[in-house]
Formats: sequence, C-alpha cells, structure tokens
Amino acid sequence: MKFQGTDAYVATDDLTIAVNAAVTLERPLLVKGEPGTGKTELAKQVARSLDLRLIEWNIKSTTRAQQGLYEYDAVSRLRDSQLGEDRVHDVANYIKKGKLWEAFEADEKVVLLIDEIDKADIEFPNDLLQELDKMEFFVYETGATIQARQRPVVIITSNNEKELPDAFLRRCFFHYIRFPDMDTMKQIVAVHHPGIKDALLTTALTQFFEIRDQQGLKKKPSTSEVLDWLKLLLAEDMSAEDLKAGGATALPKLHGALLKNEQDVHLFERLAFMARSQR
Repeated sequence: MKFQGTDAYVATDDLTIAVNAAVTLERPLLVKGEPGTGKTELAKQVARSLDLRLIEWNIKSTTRAQQGLYEYDAVSRLRDSQLGEDRVHDVANYIKKGKLWEAFEADEKVVLLIDEIDKADIEFPNDLLQELDKMEFFVYETGATIQARQRPVVIITSNNEKELPDAFLRRCFFHYIRFPDMDTMKQIVAVHHPGIKDALLTTALTQFFEIRDQQGLKKKPSTSEVLDWLKLLLAEDMSAEDLKAGGATALPKLHGALLKNEQDVHLFERLAFMARSQR
C-alpha cells in the first residue's frame, strides 16, 4: 500500500515519503502549510490512490472532540418517555455516531480526514489523544467499547492558527507542505489547465511569484488562487503580451483573483503610482 500521487495531484518526493511513513507507522499524518497548498486535497487523493473510502470530519471553532466519537440525545429520549414511545427503552436509539466511530466500525480500511484541527479549542487535540492512539473509545451510556476493526489512515490538517500540544504532536508523523517552486507549480498547472501556452504560463507565474515576494503584502496568494487566475486569463483569451502591457505601472490583470483585501490592492496601486512618477 504505497502512495505515489495521482494524475490529479502533484505530490513531491518528500510528501509521498511522509504519507507512506505515516501509513507504515500507523500514526496520524499531521500536515501543515499555507492555506490553499492542497492539504485537504491530499487526503482525498491518498484515498483515491490507495482505493480507500474517505471519511471527512471538518472542524469548526465550535466543534468538540466528543462529537467525533458520539453524541447522546438525552432531550429526545426524555420527550419520547413522556410520549410513551417503545424506543425509549433502548438507549442506543439516542446515540448519534461520530466520524471516528464511523471509521472504527468500517469493515475495510478507510482514510479519516480531520480537517483544520487548529480551528477548534486548544484542548481539542488533547481530548482525542487516547482514541487516536489506542484506536478505541468507551460509550458510557451503553457500556460498550468501540474498537477499530481496521486501523484507518488518519490525515490531520492545520493552517498553523494555533500551536498544537506536544503530547499530540508526539503521536503524529509531521509534514510541512512547502509552497511550490516555479517548476512544481508548472506541473500543478499542467494538471488543471493542460495545453496552456508556455509563454502565457511563464509570464503569469513570473508575475504571480513577484506578487508573493512583495514586501508588506498582508495575504500572499495561494496555489488555488493562481489556478483560478489562470482560468480567468484563459477564459478572457489573454496572451503573454496582454499580461506584460503596462508593466510595473499597472495592477496585475484580473487582480481580484490574487489580491483579496483592500490593503494589498492599495499597496500595488501605490507601487504603480511610484513607478509612473519616476518615469
């Protein structure tokens, strides 16, 4: 069971090594990186490559670790007891299985994605330590212990919004997805926009990396955003010459796909103004 990337996902050598190491060690793979660098997509492509079912648990600021195991609906049971419902005698009717339970009870091996774990409360990772380590948990309402039939491939993503506890990190295999260089980015673009003219691609990516390297930029454009930008350039049938028109004295063409706040737009407007005034 080896991950080698897919025709829809360009995986660097260090990334494939990290995925396969986590699978071999049977440890969660903790993936960090800038937003838009393909962390969530990695889990989907690992599942596709290994021909495994994907179970996604998307974390929000209000998500509690217990929700990943199960939730007991005591209110519904009380209401049913008042109405004289027969189902009230079986507490299992009021337990909602979480994503970890779903992954644990699967007969086949699955990929479990815990997406953007750093969005949750700081105690969230600690609350899952034992469950992810031992691959089991106890259901107090029924007295049952739920054990994983097949140890899932666990992929956890983080945008580095919060520091994760050392005890949690110790149980993971860690990989940081570096932002792609020019050559890797060209491979990624070729997957999503095959047939794009080399002159247009080179000019567009040169401008893109110049934008990313600009000092004072509040939000650097990501991989997903450059793919959107290129899609717009192709839809508008723009050429490399169109992109070069205006040079340093103009904002990038269709810059709304790359610059996502007014501070960054104003920054490039000031740079353009300074360039024109120095002529």
